[in-house]
Amino acid sequence: MKQTQFKNVDPPFWVAWNQALASLRVRFFRQLITSIGVALGIAFFASVQTLRAAQTTHDMQSEAKLRWLVGTSLVMCLVGVTNSMLMSVTERYREIGTIKCLGASDGFIVKVFCLEAMMLGAAGSFVGAGVGSVLMAGGLLASGEHVRSIQMLEITFLGVLVGMTLTVLAAIAPAIQAARMPAAAALRVEV
Repeated sequence: MKQTQFKNVDPPFWVAWNQALASLRVRFFRQLITSIGVALGIAFFASVQTLRAAQTTHDMQSEAKLRWLVGTSLVMCLVGVTNSMLMSVTERYREIGTIKCLGASDGFIVKVFCLEAMMLGAAGSFVGAGVGSVLMAGGLLASGEHVRSIQMLEITFLGVLVGMTLTVLAAIAPAIQAARMPAAAALRVEV
């Protein structure tokens, strides 16, 4: 009799999508707080970009300070998302073990966590970019300066892109940790 080797087969994409959505629903309040953190970081980023778009002269010293502040706020966003995703992995040890025992590959586990982070990033980034750019544009309009609407759309798009990229990058390490977990060991863990 010929021996065949067990091969992991990934479920379809919609299964990963549904698992990511279910995780967001189950852990709604923590994910909401994480999403608000992303929104605040991206709102600051978008407000600074809006301010830059409105100014015709640039003071190099204040520009360096703004870059430093924006970078720091985005790193804090990254840390918050990483922490949230690590907690999500810790809470889902048994689920991960069960999915792996049912034949899901490591890539599928990574895909689920990256989709979850992408959804968090999309929601938080869209709200943050919109609020930050609109509030700063309103403040600039009150002071007599003007920002074109096409620039506002570009800033919003850039904010969403930066936020989603940061959240997916923040999810990679926790997702790889979850994927490398042996299935039997994950099933034995009590959390």
